[in-house]
Amino acid sequence: MPKVTKIDRSFTCFPVKKRVAAYARVSVDSDELMHSLAAQVSHYSAHIQANPSWEYAGVYADAGISGTGTGKRAEFQRLMQDCRKGLVDIILTKSISRFARNTVDLLNTVRKLRELGISVRFERENLDSLSPDGELMLSILASYAQEESLSISENVKWGIRKRFEQGEFPAYNIYGYHWTGERFEIIKEEAEAVRFMYRSFADGRMLIEISEELARRGVPNRKGKPFGKTSILRILDQEKYRGFSILQRTYVEDHITHRKRMNHGRLPRFVVEGTHPRIISDTLHEMVEAERERRRKAGAVKWRVASCFTGKLVCGNCGSSFTYTPGTSTNKGDLTEYQQGQYRCSNKRNNSIKACSAKNLPLRVLRQACCSSLGPLFGVSEEAEFDPAWIDGQVKQIVVFADTLEFHLHDERIVRAPWKSTARRDAWEFRRQKMARMQESEEKQ
Repeated sequence: MPKVTKIDRSFTCFPVKKRVAAYARVSVDSDELMHSLAAQVSHYSAHIQANPSWEYAGVYADAGISGTGTGKRAEFQRLMQDCRKGLVDIILTKSISRFARNTVDLLNTVRKLRELGISVRFERENLDSLSPDGELMLSILASYAQEESLSISENVKWGIRKRFEQGEFPAYNIYGYHWTGERFEIIKEEAEAVRFMYRSFADGRMLIEISEELARRGVPNRKGKPFGKTSILRILDQEKYRGFSILQRTYVEDHITHRKRMNHGRLPRFVVEGTHPRIISDTLHEMVEAERERRRKAGAVKWRVASCFTGKLVCGNCGSSFTYTPGTSTNKGDLTEYQQGQYRCSNKRNNSIKACSAKNLPLRVLRQACCSSLGPLFGVSEEAEFDPAWIDGQVKQIVVFADTLEFHLHDERIVRAPWKSTARRDAWEFRRQKMARMQESEEKQ
């Protein structure tokens, strides 16, 4: 019979204190709720430090942040980072709705913390996430919290729309005006800058020219930075400079994502006249709109040459159509393939790169292939300029393969032309030229 010897413990295990943190949040930044947040911080600090078996690990508090998402809660993210670093063993929080109103976010977060051995204790629900039935109860209660959030969101939207119907509108911060607390007043210098933008655009000046002229005059935006093209375009779109407001131009699509959408008729819009003094006359606004229409038509004519290929390019790999993607510039001249634009397989564009392995076909390469393959058929040299009439009148379909283009003509003939993209080489050349111009400019200065 084997001999067994028992070895007794030679040391004593002392209990290790649990590192305990707390998380608090209020969704509205008001004096009353900020007082509530301060009370929560004070309560948890005293509660944790009063327990001799706990070690105080701090209180993390977010103010004025919605609980439907975790991405914008800086303190919540800092708490999660400290958990991953092993600085926290237990998290105390008032309720599930304070921790997260989004069921998916809540369960994902709790599961990640469970893998780290970290417990989340919800006081109101008397629930511990590490308990055997913790996740089941959490999913049920979190669903109630999410529905409560939806109900609050719908009630707030209803109240806003009722105020819109009565002509009430929120005090917004708009360039050119100052809100006194009761009405809007025009800021003379800003109003003059707005008029300059409208007059310059109506006179035919490009957005970049307007931006550069404002910078030269020392007219910045309210952040102290130069006006960009997008900012100028927004000002040209703003109806408030004509003395009225359009309410509910946008709406929040979902109370979880808080993503805004333009209101194109899904919800009623309200036009409120006389909300503030006007800066722009109707005549000047009409001149701007007329110039916009002129530029739109001019832009369509400028790219008309690409429209002769519309509906005729077919992917030889998957059979889908090729669609056009404009480049970074609409100026004519010796542009790179990336700047001129290219055709892409719609299957690859709409799904993923795995859906189709077809290469993108640059517009310039397509034109060159047309000149080299179709030019001789019409009695012109390969060096002749591209003529859209060749495609409009003679070509029924163009099948795009990896290194070959097949031109299917109306007379049943098939003409093949090799092609190869030089987009990568042109991109490097474009960067090299840009760096050279920057260096030359620095040397002159």
